[in-house]
Amino acid sequence: MDLVAEIRKLQTERKAIILAHNYQLPEVQDIADFTGDSLELSRKATEVVADVIVFCGVHFMAETAAILNPDKTVLMPDARAGCPMADMITGAQLREFKAKHPGAKVVCYVNSTAEVKAESDCCCTSGNAARIVQHYADDEVLFVPDQHLGSVVEEQLGRKLILWPGYCPTHARINPKDILDLKAAHPRALALAHPECPKPVRAVSDHILSTGQMCTFVKQNPASEFIIATEEGLIHRLKKDNPGKVFYRVSPFALCPNMKRNTLEKVLFCLRDMQPVVRVDPAIASRARRAIEQMLAWS
Repeated sequence: MDLVAEIRKLQTERKAIILAHNYQLPEVQDIADFTGDSLELSRKATEVVADVIVFCGVHFMAETAAILNPDKTVLMPDARAGCPMADMITGAQLREFKAKHPGAKVVCYVNSTAEVKAESDCCCTSGNAARIVQHYADDEVLFVPDQHLGSVVEEQLGRKLILWPGYCPTHARINPKDILDLKAAHPRALALAHPECPKPVRAVSDHILSTGQMCTFVKQNPASEFIIATEEGLIHRLKKDNPGKVFYRVSPFALCPNMKRNTLEKVLFCLRDMQPVVRVDPAIASRARRAIEQMLAWS
């Protein structure tokens, strides 16, 4: 069976669009109609003309697409593809956090559940977090759930935020020594680190960028070698977009097992069976939508 041909046939029949995050398997990225980071995918989810969205990412991303497209069917190839960071805070925990800081604004990284977004004033991504927080210059800000992205915003803006102690296990496995060793072996290479990396990793990197920003930076920069300190899936897109440049994987441990759950076979099965469908409680969705749309308006 030609999986790609079967997927395309079903995609046409279902009037479906396939969205894929930069960390997906190479073959899943290749079959997607659009590949991007969280902000790019959030924007794309508001623009798609389709009856069905097949979201190849992790659960909070598909939830966001469902929130922004209540009239469309959102499918996820593998419903078990979760995000450990998103699970590090619940709606109840955020309500308790807010109660301890009355009057504070909540800026919520999109790597979070719909329930947490519903308790937030505005969402952000790794590419626009500082810009979003700047809108609350006169307010105390609670930043959830990623402490490392929050600390990057603190550094960029020169102000303190109240950080939730969440983190990405995949980026936490990247070691500063990995970058230093690669720099020693490839002295002309620029090290690009994701804001979810811990501070010691960021300190030995040349630039701190979201995955979307990395893609733009690499295209525009005259350098020909890059050390990529984020989940290894991004390197496939970078190689496709920049065939004359060389990319070094920072570590064999920079791999998110949840991102790799979605396969071509599962894309085919979800289009064939129209399952699993991602649904968000309408009461939660309406409140979460306000926080997401505020982010999009300010981005």
